[in-house]
Formats: sequence, C-alpha cells, structure tokens
Amino acid sequence: MTDCQADGEGANSPMELYEKLNAQGEKVRSLKTAKAEKAEIDAAVQLLLKLKVDYKQMTGNDYKAGCPPSENVVMSDNGPAADGADDEDTVDPWNVATSNAKGVDYDKLIVRFGSSKIDQELVDRIEKFSGQRPHRFLRRGIFFSHRDMHQVLDAYEKSKSFYLYTGRGPSSEAMHVGHLIPFIFTKWLQDVFDIPLVIQLTDDEKYLWKDLTLEECRRFAVENAKDIIACGFDVNKTFIFSDLDYMGASPEFYRNVVKIQKHVTFNQVKGIFGFTDSDCIGKISFPAIQAAPSFSNSFPQIFGGKKDIQCLIPCAIDQDPYFRMTRDVAPRIGYPKPALLHSTFFPALQGAQTKMSASDANSSIFLTDTPKQIKNKVNKHAFSGGKDTVEEHRKYGGNADVDVSFMYLTFFLEDDEQLEKIKQDYTSGALLTGELKKILIETLQPMIAQHQERRKQVTDEMVQQFMTPRPLNFNF
Repeated sequence: MTDCQADGEGANSPMELYEKLNAQGEKVRSLKTAKAEKAEIDAAVQLLLKLKVDYKQMTGNDYKAGCPPSENVVMSDNGPAADGADDEDTVDPWNVATSNAKGVDYDKLIVRFGSSKIDQELVDRIEKFSGQRPHRFLRRGIFFSHRDMHQVLDAYEKSKSFYLYTGRGPSSEAMHVGHLIPFIFTKWLQDVFDIPLVIQLTDDEKYLWKDLTLEECRRFAVENAKDIIACGFDVNKTFIFSDLDYMGASPEFYRNVVKIQKHVTFNQVKGIFGFTDSDCIGKISFPAIQAAPSFSNSFPQIFGGKKDIQCLIPCAIDQDPYFRMTRDVAPRIGYPKPALLHSTFFPALQGAQTKMSASDANSSIFLTDTPKQIKNKVNKHAFSGGKDTVEEHRKYGGNADVDVSFMYLTFFLEDDEQLEKIKQDYTSGALLTGELKKILIETLQPMIAQHQERRKQVTDEMVQQFMTPRPLNFNF
C-alpha cells in the first residue's frame, strides 16, 4: 500500500481529501521554513504528490489550493482519468503503473525523484575511463538516470576505485528476462572497470511481504543465485549473500543496520515507503537492511575495516526510495553516499503500462521457458503497435513506441543499425507485426537457451563458493 493510501484511508469524499491536501501542503511549508532535515521534507513532499494523484483519480480534476471540489463532483473508481489525462505515474518498490501506452514518463520521474539524466557527456566519460564502447543499455537510454556518477568517475580518474552493489528479491523459483537487466549491465561494469561486486538476495524481505515460508524464501534465493551466476560473474570478484544467512554471520553488517535504523524515524519511512500502523515491524525496519551493503565496512572480509570506498548501485528506478534514504543517512554516520545508475522498467508483454511480473505467467518470458513457449507467448500476448489490417499497416505503418516486440529488441538486439532499420521498416509499413514478432522470437530463443545451458553448469558447490564470505581479488 502506498503512503497516499495510508494517510488518506479516511478520505471517503473529495472534500475530506481536499482538506488533507491543504494540511499536507501546510506541513511541507512549515518543514521548509523550519529548515527540517532533507529526508523529512522529501518524505512530506512525496506524500503531497501522491495525495494529489489520489485527488485527481477521485475527482478527475487537479488539486488547487483555494478551489474546493464541487459538491456534485462524480467520484471515479480510482481508475485512470479519462481521455489520457496527465496522471502521475505510480512508481515505488512494490508498484509500477501508468496510463500511458508508451510507459512511464522517465523525464518527469527524474524531476520527481531529484536525480540527474544520463546525458551524452556522461556516456562519453564512461567510455573514456572504461576503455570500452558504451553498453547498449547506455547507448539507448535504458539506463537513463544517475546520482553522483560524475563523482565516481572523478575519483576513478585519480586512481580511487569503487565497488558495485545490486540485488534481487527472490519471490519465486524462476526469474524472467526483465530480472536479467541489472545483472547484464552490472556484469559489464564489473568487466570493464575490473572491480568487486556484492549481490544481496533479500529473502527476508520476501518473507515479510509475501505469503511464503522462511524455507521457501531461502530456497528461492539459492535458485535465483544460480540464474545470477549463469550471467557469467567472476567468482573471484563477486560475493552473493542471503540476508537470512549473512545478517547472523557478520557483526559488522548488523552494526551498520543498527546505525541506519537509529537515524531514520518511523515518520520518514512511512512517508517514503507508505507503511501503515497495520504493517509488521519487520517491514518498517527492513529498509535499513537494504541500505547497509552501500557501505564498504559491511563486508570486512572484502574491504577490511575501510569505510570510505565508494559504492555504485545499478538498479531499476523503483528501488531509488531505499537509496534516497541511504544517501541522507550516510554523512550522518560518517560514510560516503552511494552513487546510483537507474534503469527503465522492462514492460509486460501486454504493454508498457506496467512492468513484467513473476506472478503472471503470460505477462513474462521466463528463463525456464522452452522455445515453443517463447514463440506462443510473443505471438499471443505481445502488445502490437501495428494496424488492424495488412492494408492499413502497409499504408500507415506501425507505432514502434508502443509495440512491445520492438521494446524488447531495444534491450536485447546488439546491432544499433539493425535496430534502427527495423524501426524504420515497421514505421513505414514495410515490416508487418508478425514479421517483427518473428525477429524478436529468433532473438530471444537462442538467448534463453544459452542461459539455460550455462545454468545447468552451475553446481551447488559453485553456489556455495559464491555465497561464502571471503576475500575477493582486486586492487584498490
């Protein structure tokens, strides 16, 4: 449940919600006047924004101070506003939704989250210091936003290195192709910069949020680790850990968790994450556990007692709230702020209005799917930007901006020129929807098959090796 729902539970009428908005606006102004802590102001602003979304969904109109709702306003059913009105996208660690067929408006999200756009200058700098052509995810804006990446590169230029941190919430045994995006990019970063990596498996989070047993969460973590290892990570530079295992085995990690917990109030996490009075206390304390790997001394077996090594976190932007909180806390406990690289969402087969879900088999291409299943899912379920008839499509062309098959190709087709030609042919009508889907199928089938073959080679002993706390090979 989001924080707007939490604080607006009693708002059964437009007028009640309007009064809540007035009060929240006044709270934001008071906090700013009093020069309150940045995290507290940010949390209040986030709640104000989400209350505005609730108000628009309820009334169909934008909130304006001094303009109360009409008494005879027709309340909506919380669906998207009619006629493609400019709704606020819903983006948080548990929910992603938009009414726009093109997907989330990432430029607006950058403004809303206060991050920075990855521009050509930054891509050029990454190319300069890595000595490699930028990954296709950078070239195509799939990783589109950052926090402090220039600072990371400035330090790297002065021979001060960094480490990588990313993660996975193991809610099911099988991962889907969307889950691969941060790992594909993280592996590239590890390879070109030759740096260590820690991967957190938040099996504790899934136990707290899902109807799963501890044993199921732990088993899912091990199975997901096999898929992650199959991406090709270097065992000598990579530590994968389960929260359920590592928290009890590392006093230094737990001490950092407690430090973070002391410096974040319940009011702040309620504003950032939408927790309510009915949420279990495990949920309320969990953000500190996801924050702790951002600090190098959480891993004494890797970094010794060093607490000043910069951390870079590649992740989807829905995870950013965790790290906004982390970045606010870091200087107050004497640690450097982690830097971030944010990716867009991998769309569901049915369209870019939501991200792919592991709980809906037909919304996803799973890493366990057979070639036949991949073909059937793409042909039956992939949303098309084509016209209703061949004649219309030939005449008017298709819309690649909303076509899921083309979106998937932007993630997985390496050749930029081939991708551009496909887009031009589809837009002109020379390429039909069925032909575009065939190209995607022929791209996905060998990719998934190769992943499955690599995964077969991952033994339980290899998993144990990756998940054993130990020194890693690197030069700082």
